[in-house]
Amino acid sequence: MNPNLNQRQQQILEKVQHAGSVTIDELTEFFGVTPQTVRRDINILCDSGLLRRFHGGAGLPMSSVENIEYPRRQVMNTEGKRHIAELVASYIPDRSSLFINLGTTTEAVAMALVNHRDLRVITNNLNVAALLCEQPSFDVIITGGEVRRRDHGVVGAETADFIRRFKVDYGIIGISGIDTDGTLLDYDYREVRVAQAIIENSRQVLLVTDHSKFARTPSVRLAHLSDIDVLFTDQEPPAHIREVLSKIDLEVRIPQS
Repeated sequence: MNPNLNQRQQQILEKVQHAGSVTIDELTEFFGVTPQTVRRDINILCDSGLLRRFHGGAGLPMSSVENIEYPRRQVMNTEGKRHIAELVASYIPDRSSLFINLGTTTEAVAMALVNHRDLRVITNNLNVAALLCEQPSFDVIITGGEVRRRDHGVVGAETADFIRRFKVDYGIIGISGIDTDGTLLDYDYREVRVAQAIIENSRQVLLVTDHSKFARTPSVRLAHLSDIDVLFTDQEPPAHIREVLSKIDLEVRIPQS
């Protein structure tokens, strides 16, 4: 508990720490106060370095060169990720071939796929492989490359080369941030090379991302929203992303409330 914050400001901080970001509209409805009151609270939290402003809301202070620690990301917005995962699982039929890359949202998708049958999954995510290899009708293939200790991801040039041996039905990718112009961004250039290989070798590319990624700006360019076939997210994208979406042919799927 921060003694310099009032109860509402402390609650705002806790909500952002749990979800990754919040909007002014969400907080106005939750607390039953005016948008001006919420903006004042956010200004105090941002001026104290506890939050970071973005258009229409606030999120955790972010680095453009270093991601949030993996254990912390695992517990952020778990409900939103679960809803995204259920949508993706309902979209993918049995007897499909898939790439699944790194991230806590893609891991949620893997968990939602366990009741499918006869899937072939090629992944550079050891957490995904450990989960899905228990399914007797699944064919699970691990890429080669260097294993990152922090999240059990496999990355590097060898990983991308391995991905290029296949052409699959669905490429399921996560992302660390989406810039205002629709550019997809990440932190590790080695991971980006793998994701780009997945995009190039998938008949359909499915981007899975919760709403907090619309407020983050890592420094490594991966692709653009126009390179994606279907976007699965947990909330309506912000206005600047909707403007980008209006100019490209991208299907967006959001859980029904």
